[in-house]
Amino acid sequence: MQKNFDYLGNTFQVQLLNQIIVDKEFSTTIMDVLELSYFDNKYFKIIVQMIKEYYQKYQATPTFDTLEQITKSEITSEMAVKIVLDTIKQIKDAPFDGCVFVQEKALKFCKQQELQRAMQKAQKIIDEGDFESYDKVEELVREAIQVGERDLGTGDVFANLELVLDDDFRSPIPIGIKGIDNLLKGGLAKGEIGVILAPTGVGKTTILSKIANTAFNLGFNVIQIFFEDNPKIIQRKHFTMWTGIEPDNLVLHKETVFEKIHEIQNSMKNKLVLKKLPSDSLTMLQIKNQLRKMIADGNKLDLVVLDYIDCVMPEKAFGDEWKSEGSVMRHFEAMCHELGLVGWTATQGNRSSISSEVVTTDQMGGSIKKAQVGHVIISVAKTLQQKELNLATIAITKSRIGKDGVVFENCKFNNELLEIDTESSVTFLGFEGQQEQKKSDRVKELLEKRKQREQGKTI
Repeated sequence: MQKNFDYLGNTFQVQLLNQIIVDKEFSTTIMDVLELSYFDNKYFKIIVQMIKEYYQKYQATPTFDTLEQITKSEITSEMAVKIVLDTIKQIKDAPFDGCVFVQEKALKFCKQQELQRAMQKAQKIIDEGDFESYDKVEELVREAIQVGERDLGTGDVFANLELVLDDDFRSPIPIGIKGIDNLLKGGLAKGEIGVILAPTGVGKTTILSKIANTAFNLGFNVIQIFFEDNPKIIQRKHFTMWTGIEPDNLVLHKETVFEKIHEIQNSMKNKLVLKKLPSDSLTMLQIKNQLRKMIADGNKLDLVVLDYIDCVMPEKAFGDEWKSEGSVMRHFEAMCHELGLVGWTATQGNRSSISSEVVTTDQMGGSIKKAQVGHVIISVAKTLQQKELNLATIAITKSRIGKDGVVFENCKFNNELLEIDTESSVTFLGFEGQQEQKKSDRVKELLEKRKQREQGKTI
């Protein structure tokens, strides 16, 4: 039986150390059973020792920057400092490809080592005929087998009473649309995900950009991920929201734009990061690993906007497209929960949604499982007349947080200026009643006109 990770190669060990630092959940499962002896490389051992000591003191793994600081302050040899710093950089730049394999292989190895030690202790008990300790054999084996089992969030119902009963226990982040924020009790909180449902060309990117911009303006750290737009287009959308100047006219007012942007840049300490990724080639795990790396590098994140979920590939082929789409959404929710982020994304409406006055959840393109995962679903519909008048009908079709089944009819929705304002609202039932009343009034109007024509002919 192998005694260390050396048989798996240098690259494996570099990736493993990367995952221990980057993936906080993984580190909690392996840290207590990770031994220095599992590494042959002297400098890997030094780094593991620093990580373990830091973990024992703070119950968390250090960032790469912290590791570098520890190295400079605790290692006296200049040559050793240089080699350790170079090794840390190598670990920091390790590829994410195959990280699931690395984690599973490392945990399996640690479990085998623990099991072997448990069996040796059990054999000693048997050889010595210590009958009173036989019950301990079962306990030793059980503990070894449980290595790597993750805590799924169990807790005492009476724990953290003060926090649970806090008026603002959710700490929501508003989306910047007053009527919707009111119904969502201030917005979404960390670990919650919202979905924008709309047909093609209605304004999914407009809403998502407004959500990202609002959160940034409130002091939160935001990453806006997109697949199909040019980064300059997204930048211009944010410049428009800050200046009130339409994207196509920004170039005509460069001095005003520069002055406003520099003012914001100098006054804000938080970040709004724009990240373009290739469409239909990345999985949610790969996206999560990129965010983990950002966090490990010292970049705090509060909210992620993913424009949009339909561009993300499933982790594996299910043979059923609907199951695959549901799996992607579940992984998005799990990522936001694990990393402590508010998550917003969008999905396409199906063909029938294009002509709908109100888009409902059953008009979601692809799998309805996407709707089952989201905490909040907000739909946007536009008739041709509404598009011409910069109006839209926005509906909260699902909400685990507050009231749903609410329609904001004929809201201001200007795609160019990214202005969205909910002026009035009715329930779905009320909206349907309004439509029936409109139809009834229209029928009465036509009958009245027909009656007038007939009377004219008679005269």
